[in-house]
Amino acid sequence: MEDLLKQAKKVAEEAEVFSVSRSETDAVFETNRLKHVVTRETSGRALRLIKGGRIGFSASNKVDGTKELVEMALEMAPFGAEAKFQFPELESYSKVDVYDPAVEKVTEEQMVELGQSLIDKIRKHTPDIICQGGVSKNTISVEILNSRGGKATYKKSVFSLSVEGVLIRGTDMLFVGDSESSCRPISDHKTVSHNTLEQLERAKETAASVEGKLPVIFTPLGVASTLLMPLAMAVNGKTVLQGASPLGHRKGEQVFDKRLSIRDDPIIEYRPGSRFCDDEGVPSQRTPLIAKGVVANFLYDLQTAALAGTKSTGSASRSLASLPSPSLSAIVIEEGDVSFEDMLADIKDGLVVEELMGASMGNVLGGDFSGNVLLGYRVKDGKLVGRVKDTMVTGNIYEALKEVSAIGNKARWVGGVVLTPHICCSQLAVSTKR
Repeated sequence: MEDLLKQAKKVAEEAEVFSVSRSETDAVFETNRLKHVVTRETSGRALRLIKGGRIGFSASNKVDGTKELVEMALEMAPFGAEAKFQFPELESYSKVDVYDPAVEKVTEEQMVELGQSLIDKIRKHTPDIICQGGVSKNTISVEILNSRGGKATYKKSVFSLSVEGVLIRGTDMLFVGDSESSCRPISDHKTVSHNTLEQLERAKETAASVEGKLPVIFTPLGVASTLLMPLAMAVNGKTVLQGASPLGHRKGEQVFDKRLSIRDDPIIEYRPGSRFCDDEGVPSQRTPLIAKGVVANFLYDLQTAALAGTKSTGSASRSLASLPSPSLSAIVIEEGDVSFEDMLADIKDGLVVEELMGASMGNVLGGDFSGNVLLGYRVKDGKLVGRVKDTMVTGNIYEALKEVSAIGNKARWVGGVVLTPHICCSQLAVSTKR
């Protein structure tokens, strides 16, 4: 790292070295049994420099190759974007715990036992179901050095558990599943198995088709898979600079329901999306995005912040082979004051949606979504009466979240990176295949 930075500083105005190494073990299950356990170790370095006011970039997985990295970055610089930023100087970072050494100590045998016992639990409830899933543990080490004295080093551990099940009966296919992720070991499958079995119970009966303008409750899984992607793109500083964000010119305006507040919060400890600094060494911070319905902030890295005439929000994210760009980290949607049961009680006829298939295929930037209900249930007179089939939900998140019926009082983590409650949208277009 130091030698690469030293060589780059000799030929460029500024330079930065980004190093990442990863150790990953995956226990993969298919058709109800273990398929394989595989361990991978990868590492590499990326060099970003500023030469003649432009950005040069190179990356390599080779242990050596310092000269080649510098030469490649120099060759790319004349074609790179004009650098509008300076690398950060040495910072004082707040402590954010995202590493637990106990993750590395989990044995392959324990991982296999956890995954198989999860599948066995689900099959005990529904013997005909075919399950696939996985248990994984990761350890990631990141180091950042730059020519202005900036330096950041941290280690992160991630443990994940997931299952997907399909129940085939004739031409009917029912899909269920759940996942859990943490920076600490997951010692049991209670959360994942409970949620999956709950889905199976709710889907036991098939409800009659329903259509029209109806209230729709999105479960936490439904919120994360359907409603968040358009918002994530809209609050991205790069999208705002391009003039493509519907929210870009509406900062400070009341766009959503006053009960809706969303923040990017990478300083929550032991969450896979958390960290004490971003991938440019800028300190992480809690950034309100939607505050009581008002568009509050956008997410920026160094380059986009400089172009926008503002400061980085510590939101830079990158892979080894890519330049940094702003992105979400750990998303928190604040809880409301209505229980799921009370949401149901207020609905005469409507839907509960766990997941839409193809929801992101529409005009995502414009907030449109339209998808078939992969898993969802009909609500009739305040009660769940069964699973819906051949049903489509269509809407626009800016209209749907402008006046919501209710926000749930109990949030849960989805995929370890989204903390959200149930959200009930008052009217969405529901249609059925005849």
